[in-house]
Parts: sequence; C-alpha cells; structure tokens
Amino acid sequence: MLTPWQCHQLRLAGEKPDDAHPLWDAATQQILLMFQQDKRQLKRIQSTERKAEYKKTVLPRYAPWVSGVLENGDGHQDDTLMMVMLWRIDAGDIEGALAIAEYALTHRLLMPTSHSRTTGCAIAEEIAAAAKAAYQQDQPLELSLLAQTVTLTDEEDMPDVVRAELYKWVGFCQRDNGLLAAALDTLKRALRLFQGVGVKGEIKKLEKALNTGLPNT
Repeated sequence: MLTPWQCHQLRLAGEKPDDAHPLWDAATQQILLMFQQDKRQLKRIQSTERKAEYKKTVLPRYAPWVSGVLENGDGHQDDTLMMVMLWRIDAGDIEGALAIAEYALTHRLLMPTSHSRTTGCAIAEEIAAAAKAAYQQDQPLELSLLAQTVTLTDEEDMPDVVRAELYKWVGFCQRDNGLLAAALDTLKRALRLFQGVGVKGEIKKLEKALNTGLPNT
C-alpha cells in the first residue's frame, strides 16, 4: 500500500507543470518504472483471468497519478495513461476507464503504437467485449456505463461491426432494464450496421412483446 507521501508524489506526476521541476521528474520516473515492472510481470502470466486479477491488484497504485492527469493534465500524449485505461477495462473498472476515455478523446490522445486501432474504436470495442463477458457471467454492466460509452464514441470513426457490437450490448441491457421500445430501436440500429451481429432473434421477440403487450420471454 502506498504511503500518503507516495500518493502525493504520484499525483504530482500527473500535474505536469509549465516548467520542469526535479520533484515532478522524479515522480514521473517512478510511474514509468512501476509501469514497466508491472508489464514485465504480466508477460510472465499466461492466464487471461490471472492477468486481469493482477491488474486489479496493482491499479490502485496508479490512481493518484491518474487523478492528477485528469484534473490538471495538459493533454499531452501519454501511452502509459492509455494503457492504464485498457487495464481498468480488463480489471472491470469501467467507470474508471471511462474517466480516462473522456480525457483522451477530449485531448485527441492516440493509442500506443503497438495498437492499430483509433482511440474511439478501442474504447468501444473493449467495453463491448467487457459487456459481453459480464453478461455471460450473469453480472451485466450498468446501463449508464454503456450509455456513457455510446455518448463518448458516437462521433468517433470506427468499423461498423465494432459499433454494432456495442449497440448490441446496450440493447440487451435496455431490454433487461425493462426498456423494451428503446432496446428494439438500439438492436435495429446494430443490425443495420452489421447483419451478422446476432440480434435478429431478439428483435423478433421484442416486436412480439411490444405488439402483444406481453413480457419479453
């Protein structure tokens, strides 16, 4: 666990000053060193599940630094921040990931060079994948988080199949929250984007339920 002074140093690293300062440089180096160590440890882990658990364990150490960036950062490109965003998704911290996503899209930050996707595409695709995994485990993501993802990425360019997959899980979540008409509209939008998204059967069920006034079963 980090001491209060260490938390202060890491937060300082996120608040890049106009003029370089030795304390800021030291705190920034601490972040980079910590990140490289965690990356090396992750490479030693083969299990995807265990990788996610490791990320969940170490991510709180980055929280003070992330807060400093989001509150007072100057919007410069930061590959470490972008990777922390992805790690938060993998660890199930969707709310925390979206906080970084909003900052990244506002300042037009790019994904690290090891990633071929645009930032908007990566956000939509990764959160859609997280929504699918959560749904399959009977622990669906909150509708508000999926709606926030759509709001953040709707104007971003990405392959239609990626956006369709995001809309699919938004629609399923709307359905499960009793918003049948909204779910139908969302799933139809997903189908228009990509015919193979896998929602045709659900669309028929929703249309039947809405036409008859019966619960969707």
